[in-house]
Amino acid sequence: MVVDLRRGGQEQRAGGRGEFAPIQQLRAHEYVAEQIRRHIALRLIEPGEALQSERELAATFGVGRPTVQHALRLLEADRLVEARRGRNGGTFVLAPGDDAEAMLGVMARVMGRRQEIEEVLAYRRAIEPRVACEAARMRRRADIDAMTGAIEAMSKALTEAQYMRHDTGFHLALAGATRNRFMVSAVEDIRMRLSDVISLLPESDTWHRRLSGEHEALAAAVELRQEEGAETVMEAHVAASEQSICAMLTAIRRRLAS
Repeated sequence: MVVDLRRGGQEQRAGGRGEFAPIQQLRAHEYVAEQIRRHIALRLIEPGEALQSERELAATFGVGRPTVQHALRLLEADRLVEARRGRNGGTFVLAPGDDAEAMLGVMARVMGRRQEIEEVLAYRRAIEPRVACEAARMRRRADIDAMTGAIEAMSKALTEAQYMRHDTGFHLALAGATRNRFMVSAVEDIRMRLSDVISLLPESDTWHRRLSGEHEALAAAVELRQEEGAETVMEAHVAASEQSICAMLTAIRRRLAS
């Protein structure tokens, strides 16, 4: 099975100079693997958590079990998941390595994407404040409940992985309040592309308190339908986050150069 990404399922025709090349098709197993990889990067699936069964994944994606099995082999090769046998077996998300070599690998990968990260940060400055404004205009009661639920779950998180999962949940709930699929997709893409960077930010109670305060202010502005207020709070939230990321990138560059 192949997932056809061409507009309307129709091939673009060659017609002369400057003609478009056909868009490459994405095989079904690559599509499934990419969707699971995206959820792992967004921390919507925690390290140590089991994926759905092969049968359930096949039903979710509308493909056969061989396609799911092929996708899982790709993820295993990337050391994102591992298969475990036995009564409590299944396919489990692997925790990122905590040893020094693995951490240096993440740092090197981040620095290798420095230009992309800078572009994503600029994109985020342009997009997320507008998302907050639109959320304040379009929100429904269920959106406020989802946002406050994510804030409460963050306060009860026992691990950094759990905390970041609910942090992502808050931002996706905010994006969902816009009722705009493209804004949701944009926020998902930003979170995914900044995943490695965010994972390197230092954990501390002070950091968590600051984030919680900003999230609570955002939720309050959205609930009160304060469009300009929500946009202003998000601008400050994004600026503070970017400042921390830039400081971390500078520290990493110095460490790798030493």
